[in-house]
Amino acid sequence: MKRPQYILQQSALCVGLLFLFACKRSQPMKISASPEQHAQEKAVAKNTAGTFPFHKDITIKPGLHFEVLSWGRGVDSLGGYLILMSDSAKNNYKSFSVERHGVITDVWNMDMDNDGNPELYIELLSKKNVKDLNVYEYNNGNFNKISFPPLSAKMKKVYGGDDRFIQKNGELFRSFPVVNSADTTQKNGTMKMLHYSLRGNSFNVEEVKE
Repeated sequence: MKRPQYILQQSALCVGLLFLFACKRSQPMKISASPEQHAQEKAVAKNTAGTFPFHKDITIKPGLHFEVLSWGRGVDSLGGYLILMSDSAKNNYKSFSVERHGVITDVWNMDMDNDGNPELYIELLSKKNVKDLNVYEYNNGNFNKISFPPLSAKMKKVYGGDDRFIQKNGELFRSFPVVNSADTTQKNGTMKMLHYSLRGNSFNVEEVKE
């Protein structure tokens, strides 16, 4: 009569072992990443962070924003940039993409012709020490490019870069040091100053005389 009791004890032991095994299987398995996987994750994070080397948010008025983002891989001076317009008051959103030849160094908003339409001035370093401007007016849901004038033949003769664009009291100026001067009254290193005005989406340039 002892055999049935022995079988019952063995059965209880088996059930207990199966229950213990099931509990261990139900716990999540921990898998440690290899050093190679950690390196790949860091590389992906680094590339993602550098996707937009330039980003600036400009507020025109409450609810109306412009964002400028640049991107590019390989050569810094080649790539593109994106202009995003967000008008939450009118539930209106626009985007505009442009090829980029140069490194964006700054972006600002002006309304030089006082027509009520915002103008975005995108400053680029097109060469090692040469700056340029891309200008866009936002009007009736469209981004209209305004051609920024190159230097005149006279100015090019004494221009060697290192220029600065200056905003002052709603006006735009450009300064640069004179080089290769053939004028005895104008030594190398003397600062030239140009004044830009905008009428009918067309720029006019005048030299500022002392």
